[in-house]
Amino acid sequence: MEDTKSATTAALVSRQAQEVQAAIVGAKQFPRDQHAAFARIMTACERKILAENAMYEFPKGGNKVIGPSIRLAEVLAQNWGNIDFGIIELEQKQGSSQVMAYAWDLETNTRQTKTFTVRHEKKVKQQLKKYTDPRDIYELVAGQGARRVRACILGVIPGDIVDAAVEKCKETIIKGYEEPLQYRVRKMIVTFDKEHQVSQEMLEKYIGCKSDVFSENDFLRLTNVYRALRDNMGKREDYFEIAKPTVEIDSPLNKENPNETNQG
Repeated sequence: MEDTKSATTAALVSRQAQEVQAAIVGAKQFPRDQHAAFARIMTACERKILAENAMYEFPKGGNKVIGPSIRLAEVLAQNWGNIDFGIIELEQKQGSSQVMAYAWDLETNTRQTKTFTVRHEKKVKQQLKKYTDPRDIYELVAGQGARRVRACILGVIPGDIVDAAVEKCKETIIKGYEEPLQYRVRKMIVTFDKEHQVSQEMLEKYIGCKSDVFSENDFLRLTNVYRALRDNMGKREDYFEIAKPTVEIDSPLNKENPNETNQG
């Protein structure tokens, strides 16, 4: 059984190599026009939907980690051209998959690869859930591979192109709103408190910083949460830490003795 899997993996890698070799020949015959590619990227970044999903951001160690998302990385690769990227499952055994993420600039022969292991399990509500269904495993591998593919793509595309795309997406987001960010944040805080009993402190804990330094990306994240709550697609507990009400324990000392009579 192991020999069959090894042979299948070898055949997959061999076929992939042949496809890449053919693509390299095509890239040499039809090299990218960098000016046209850059123009295509800037045009793509003017799309509001892409701009809203172009960045990821999360709190870490008291700071924010910010960078281009896999969605923006894919658009960069597609419009820069002559780049092969993706993930390959090299081997699957004993409840885990050996996976390789890669991005290859076929013109310059610049290549980035990342090999990693994905265990077929995931913690759900503090319990470890094991996956055996092929579709569940595929989705798990794809999900964990996405950020590695993103890193590989960003490793082969010139940094100044990436930076220009990020700035363009920021411009697109800002232009999409008529009101200043600070005003929109204040309205958002009032709306959450009024409609969903979510306080400003809860929002700040969710984002990871004080509301007066919320970014456009923070505002977009809270907008998505608000829509989910409004449309009953999620509960407050899915996003925020809800303090449990304290239950006062009845004590005989707290109760009046019905047999006692008031003394005058």
